[in-house]
Amino acid sequence: MGRPAAAATALLCQLGLSAAIQWLGLAGSGVAWNESQHCRLLVPEQLQLCRRHLEAMPSIVRAARRTQQLCQQSFADMRWNCSSIQRAPSFGPDLLTGTREAAFVHALAAAAVAQSIARSCASGELPRCSCGPAPAEPPAPGSRWGGCGDNLSHGLQLGAAFTDGSARAGTAAAPGLRAVNRHNGAVGRAVLSDSLDTRCKCHGISGSCSVKTCWKGLPDLGEIASDLKSRYLAALKVTHRLVGPRKQLIPKEGDARPVTEMDLVYLISSPDYCTPNPQLGSLGTQDRPCNRSSVGSDSCDLLCCGRGYNTYTEEVQERCHCRYRWCCSVVCRRCRRSLERHVCK
Repeated sequence: MGRPAAAATALLCQLGLSAAIQWLGLAGSGVAWNESQHCRLLVPEQLQLCRRHLEAMPSIVRAARRTQQLCQQSFADMRWNCSSIQRAPSFGPDLLTGTREAAFVHALAAAAVAQSIARSCASGELPRCSCGPAPAEPPAPGSRWGGCGDNLSHGLQLGAAFTDGSARAGTAAAPGLRAVNRHNGAVGRAVLSDSLDTRCKCHGISGSCSVKTCWKGLPDLGEIASDLKSRYLAALKVTHRLVGPRKQLIPKEGDARPVTEMDLVYLISSPDYCTPNPQLGSLGTQDRPCNRSSVGSDSCDLLCCGRGYNTYTEEVQERCHCRYRWCCSVVCRRCRRSLERHVCK
């Protein structure tokens, strides 16, 4: 067995079929997507799609990496800081059991795949698609449609086929969990769709902007992550129950508002993530740095869960007393400064 095939087989052994986001493990696979055998890294529901669209797999690998980065950035100052996403594809209960945290990751991952493919179409990386279609509405006065917009429709179509294929994977997964995963993925794509806006470039003598060429473009995925973080904080706990002829996701609490297509939903309540508990997927917050002057989620009171914190003094060197020297450099001195660090007990 060759080295690429061995790498594919090793990662395949790690890929269980119970989690719809196991494919995020591709972020660290290091496998070049240049042979059909590498599609074996994916669950069976994604296998045929991978082989038919092998050229799109680098876009999906980039989406996996970006999802991991942004999740950790979005939750860096909270008790659950998304560090467990680095264990992909071997996730713990925090991302396997229908939690609020899993809802965020499923939504962000779905948006990341669709955005990555849409931009790859516009950049010419994918041979089966190109720029997004010109908008149906007339352009604003003094502007015209042109340029090369992100191909959102293709990104949504292929992205949904890929991520929803993983959401259906595994007969062992409860129907309620599969329904929640698909719903949250759709929320991520809906937020991405709503973010499509008009970008313009000016043309004219000496920058007069007498004519503007405009197109439709998607924002950086960080903006989508920020929107989804707000929806995470307002997520609804649901149950999968028979309503009329079919099962639906309805609020667990009778007095809660109805579930909409833009709500993140979850099945089970999360622990407080204060203390280590492998059975619940909690790593605890011991030894996490905290901000003594903050009143937010990164404050020592909240992050340390009332256990208190230790304070350390650290001496750092930094540039100081900088001055410009003609011509052409900046000369600085090195100064020492003492900093206080606070770490949860």
